[in-house]
Amino acid sequence: MFALIQAAGWPIWPIILASIVAVAIIGERLWALRLNVVTPRDLLPRVLQEYRKNGASPDMLARLEKHSPLGQILAAGLRNDKSTREIMKESIEEAGRAVAHNLERYLTTLGTIASLSPLMGLFGTLVGMIEIFGASSPTAGGSDPAQLAHGISVALYNAAFGILVAIPSIIFYRHFHAKVDGLIVEMELQALKLVEMIHGERKD
Repeated sequence: MFALIQAAGWPIWPIILASIVAVAIIGERLWALRLNVVTPRDLLPRVLQEYRKNGASPDMLARLEKHSPLGQILAAGLRNDKSTREIMKESIEEAGRAVAHNLERYLTTLGTIASLSPLMGLFGTLVGMIEIFGASSPTAGGSDPAQLAHGISVALYNAAFGILVAIPSIIFYRHFHAKVDGLIVEMELQALKLVEMIHGERKD
């Protein structure tokens, strides 16, 4: 592996750094965007059961906020359980915007890496081409095979590594965006169900 990095030259280091950041983001988002962490299936029934027994107590709201992103949204609605349906929905929407922002954390960075990696690879290719032309320049006293081979290695390896980093980055970027959109829709449905049940518009 070190031999490949050495053959690719110094332009490969920004690509390696970008790949490390991308892997870290992908791992963190895979862990953070699990369905049972963001929108636990049994949370709303448990919340409604406790609400019917004790109401929206401060202890219950504090536990909900720490429980999950869905819990934060439900807690925002329950804080306004005595208000009108419209006010309750507005408070849920405000909390939902903050939760959606947190769910999309680091995705901009991942998308930037996906876009920049091929450009960094192209930069390495240009550096390699410059070395190739330098090796074959008449002023250099003829072609230097070692320098020529190194220039070709720099050009090809950087292009390959740049594309190699970009492909999984853009795949996971799109995957996470689609997953976040699905989670937001699920939370909206759960929150709407809470509003309707508290205001007596729905029984289950």
